[in-house]
Formats: sequence, structure tokens, C-alpha cells
Amino acid sequence: MAQQQFDINNIKPPNISGKSLRTIVVLGLVFIFAWSSWFTVSPEEVGVILRFGKYERTVNPGLNFKIPFGVETVTKVAVERQEKEEFGFRTQRAGVRTQYSSRKYLEESLMLSGDLNAAEVEWIVQYRIRDPYKFLFKVRHARQTFRDVTEAVMRQVIGDRTVNEIITVGRQEIEDTVRVMLQNISKQYELGINVDQVVLQDVNPPEEVKQSFNEVNEAEQEKKKLVNQAQSEYNRVIPKAKGQALQKIEEANGYKVERINEALGDAKRFNALFNEYMKAKDVTRQRMYLETMSKVMARVKRKLITDDKASGILPLFNLEDLKNAK
Repeated sequence: MAQQQFDINNIKPPNISGKSLRTIVVLGLVFIFAWSSWFTVSPEEVGVILRFGKYERTVNPGLNFKIPFGVETVTKVAVERQEKEEFGFRTQRAGVRTQYSSRKYLEESLMLSGDLNAAEVEWIVQYRIRDPYKFLFKVRHARQTFRDVTEAVMRQVIGDRTVNEIITVGRQEIEDTVRVMLQNISKQYELGINVDQVVLQDVNPPEEVKQSFNEVNEAEQEKKKLVNQAQSEYNRVIPKAKGQALQKIEEANGYKVERINEALGDAKRFNALFNEYMKAKDVTRQRMYLETMSKVMARVKRKLITDDKASGILPLFNLEDLKNAK
């Protein structure tokens, strides 16, 4: 049996009539028309339709129609997805163990605080595209403009505060201030962006001065510790001294009132006695004498009463007995 050899010169195109060719072309055009006329928009997106490069309309998620053959083009914009811009660092791969770039973006993070100290500030801005038309057409390179505005606002806010406020107690206030200012500027520039959150990540002094900065912080903490100890001692001693002083004052006031009342009582008693004395001088004088003598004689242990005209009374005193009594 003879082997048949392949001859390329004998290859001929299939015999297709003109009618069949027109049918194939029409079907192809219909397919291309149908394929390029319909498009879908994801649930978190909207579609911005341009007709000959001019804004025409915005379509919602789902299956939508547009004029094919380049007459209308669609740009999909995620309006429900939360976008994120990183400053001072970059995330290489997110996950359970997020990997960050080893490069330092000092052109973004290095800032000067209000007390003329340098600080490396890393932060994140989370936002959503609120108006896709403004985002696409009102500002050229809207994302880069938003980053530039964010960096300018952060530098302004950091420049109005001390480095201690930035690192410690002022972080929340800085985040809120930057968010409000950034939202106002975005509205003014018509970026079509809604700022959700500003989060400060790491705020540290530069590596060159970190050791000195830590020493200053330790000194500040030691100072606060000593101030607190002194305040504690003050709170322990001063209230006690004040209490003792008030006690002395109250005792003095009590003694004052007592002496005044006694003096007033003595004065009233003397006035009453003087009035009685003026009514009967002899009787009152004798009564006063007797009362006084009764008080005096009560203190004398041994009494000897004689007549003023009596004589030779010395033996009656018995001085030897008085000597032994002593």
C-alpha cells in the first residue's frame, strides 16, 4: 500500500457561500453587541457611566446596560468598602501575622512638635468614598491629594502640641482634631470622601535621641514620684495641724466664754450684794464679816478665841504642842 504524503499546496479553504459569511458576521456582531452592552456592578460598588468621555449617570449594583462599541464606558467605584491610607509605614501582607515594610518613611513620619522636639509619627486614616462623581472628576488624582492634605493637617496639629502630649495623654485629642479638620478640608475641596477614623500607631522620638529622651522621661517620672510623696506627707501633716489649731481655738473660745460668764455672774452678784448693803449697811457689813470669818476659820486647824482685854494668855497656847504638831 502506497503511503500518502501531506502536500500543503493541496490545502483549500472550505467552500463558504456569501450568504453564510454574512450570517456569521451578523451573528458575531450581535454577540459582541450583547457582550459589551451588559455589565454587572458588585454590591459594594456603583458604576459611573461616561458617554464619549463625559459624565452621563451613576448606576446601582446589579446587572446594567450601556451603549457598546466605546460610546459609553463604565468606571466602578467602591462606595461601601472602607479604604485605608498608611503614613510612616507600609503593610506588605496582612493576616494573622502582619508583615510590614522594613523601610522607614521619614519624609512622612518625621515631625517637629510645639516644644521644638522631633518625633516619628505613624498613623492610619480610614475613609469611604461618599460621592463617586466628585471623587473622579472634581479633583485630579484625588487619592494623592487626600494623602497630601492628611499629612499637612497632621503636621499642623503635631506642631501645636508638646512631645509629651503627643506620646502620652494627647493621642485621642489629636486623632479627633485631625479627623474633624481633614473632613472639613475634604468637603471644601469636594473630594467626595467621608473620613471615618484617624488612628495614631507609633509615636516615638528619633533613634538618635531616643536614649536621651528616655532619660528625660525617667527624670520626669522620678519628679512626679517625689511630688506625690511630698503631697502625701502634706496631706498627712497639714490637716492634723489644722485640726489641732482649730481645737486650740475652740478651747480658747470656750475658756473666753466661761470667764466672761463668770465675770458677768460675779458682777451681778456684787451688784445684788451692794444693793442689799445700801439698804442695811450695818447688818450687811456684819453678815459679810461673819461669812468671811467662817471661810477663813474653816482653814485654821487649831483655834483659840480670847477677849481683847485678857492678859497672861501665853501659857494657854502650849507652844511645845504646836511645835510637835509641825
